[in-house]
Amino acid sequence: MSDKKLNTYRFSPENEPTYEMLAAVMREVAIEASENSEKATDAYFNAMLRDIDMKQAKWATRIKRIVNEIHKTSVN
Repeated sequence: MSDKKLNTYRFSPENEPTYEMLAAVMREVAIEASENSEKATDAYFNAMLRDIDMKQAKWATRIKRIVNEIHKTSVN
């Protein structure tokens, strides 16, 4: 089935779609769902990696502060 014919078809009770049309629609829906799922997964993991980076930076700052305080008290 041509894309043009599929794109011009409108579901209606008077004009039943063929199995070929339904298969083509389902194939397009599956591809789109897969692409959307991949984008959502990428966005989720990118956000998670940003969060990890922020938390590591925060803890690195805290650890440096504690080490400096320990060093100051041991020198005095």
